[in-house]
Amino acid sequence: MKLDGIDKKLLSLLQSDCKRTTAAYAKQLHLSTTAVYERIKRLEKNGVVASYVALIDKKKVDKAFTVLCHIKLIQHIKTNVLKFEQEVLQLDEVVECYHISGDYDYILKIHVRDMQAYRDFMVTKLTAISNIGSTQSSFAINEVKHTTAVPI
Repeated sequence: MKLDGIDKKLLSLLQSDCKRTTAAYAKQLHLSTTAVYERIKRLEKNGVVASYVALIDKKKVDKAFTVLCHIKLIQHIKTNVLKFEQEVLQLDEVVECYHISGDYDYILKIHVRDMQAYRDFMVTKLTAISNIGSTQSSFAINEVKHTTAVPI
């Protein structure tokens, strides 16, 4: 889908605050409410806007301990890859999972309460997944930048 300048500005507005009214966006974009409504519907229909979510403060829900865990599979073959991916989808603590290039096969972003909760997660859930050869975990000391906005 080809995006024009107004679409891009509208997407930036939606990413910064999707709970505003269509009229508020229309005022900022110097368009009619109907025109903005139609643009939003077109962006949704074409999958550019995939969903709307509430962003939660991790500290306030006791999940501020962030871990980046690199995973190396025993053998990087299709069946192992598919099985690992199916199983990791079931782990609530894992908020992001990427199949990567380099020395490791995957990197997981994990949110838990603290180091003990991470240990429990590793022992009872992550290492229960077959075909994991090794893991390497890094713990976030400070979140310097965090955004969900895609640069447009």
